[in-house]
Amino acid sequence: MITMYSTPWCGYCRRLKSQMDREGIEHTVIDIEQDPKAAEFVMSVNGGNQTVPTVSIPTPDGQTVTMTNPTIVQVRQALAGTPA
Repeated sequence: MITMYSTPWCGYCRRLKSQMDREGIEHTVIDIEQDPKAAEFVMSVNGGNQTVPTVSIPTPDGQTVTMTNPTIVQVRQALAGTPA
C-alpha cells in the first residue's frame, strides 16, 4: 500500500489523494504536522525540506520507491514496476 506524507493545507496532496481514490489505488495518508517521525522521514528524503506530497510506493520486486510530488502516471508506473 502507498503511504502519502501530507499536510491538511497542501493542494497538491489533495489532488493526488483524489486521483488515487478515483483510480482505486489503496493508500494511507500521514499528516507530517501531527507525526514528528513522519516529518523527519520526509526531510531525510527531500534534502532537509518538508516537501509534500512525498509518497512511498512498494514495487512488485519488493523494493520501495520514494517520490516527491509525483503525478498519478508516475504513481501507476511505480506500482507496475516500470520506469517513470
